[in-house]
Amino acid sequence: MAEVRPFVIAHLSDLHCGSPYFVENLLQRAIMEINALEPDVVVCSGDLTTFGYKQEYRQARDYLGRLECPDVITVPGNHDSRNVGHVHFEELIGPRSSVLHKAGITFVAVDSSEPDLDNGTVGRGRYPWIEEQFAPPADFRVFVLHHHLLPIPGTGRERNVVHDAGDTLEVLQRANVNLVLSGHKHVPYAWRLEDLFVVNAGTVSSLRLRGHTRPCYNIVEVGPAEVGVYRKYPFHGRERLIRFSPETAEYEKQSPPPHDSASGRQ
Repeated sequence: MAEVRPFVIAHLSDLHCGSPYFVENLLQRAIMEINALEPDVVVCSGDLTTFGYKQEYRQARDYLGRLECPDVITVPGNHDSRNVGHVHFEELIGPRSSVLHKAGITFVAVDSSEPDLDNGTVGRGRYPWIEEQFAPPADFRVFVLHHHLLPIPGTGRERNVVHDAGDTLEVLQRANVNLVLSGHKHVPYAWRLEDLFVVNAGTVSSLRLRGHTRPCYNIVEVGPAEVGVYRKYPFHGRERLIRFSPETAEYEKQSPPPHDSASGRQ
């Protein structure tokens, strides 16, 4: 009997088009690798741009348009909301929040950015909406936002976490969410919080890096018995971040590579 292919999610983040640290060939290579992988869904968790300017959005749209996957979920980041950038996001990229149901998996993606601020928020007004979107039966539930809900090691002083992270995490646990995907700090990491797994992506195409981290993106393989999350380096191989059982929440986590703690705004 042929082995059943897992549901594959390619998760990239923090493109930063328009930045002097943006490296075009890294993003081009990542897109080629993702297309070769033929994922079921691509998630882009924000900071497509650097200053939220229209020309940066056009550049980001051109790159994302090369993805051959029919379902691409994209949310804005704090950089995208600078200079009234949310207007260009809606015109050139699409809705800032969205819902996707595919193959028994529910994705709910929200805009956690605030105009011209680095910190984020989900907002009490959206809690009932989030729970409503996750209410229909599903085999697996994924929540997407730009900002991280938990502090990330190796990123210096914590100041840009979601302001209402505690309440948001409680909402997600009530909604039986399995996995949270986010970006923002350019450092990939993974946690288990009760039965919820929180996975952060690094930057795919910026050299604005901390310590020994390298540009990368994540690949999530969702199977009936196991979910594997892998860090993938453009032009290079991949390594597992974490794997876990969606039924029991038992998990095995890969030790992170050594890095230097650093500070600075993202």
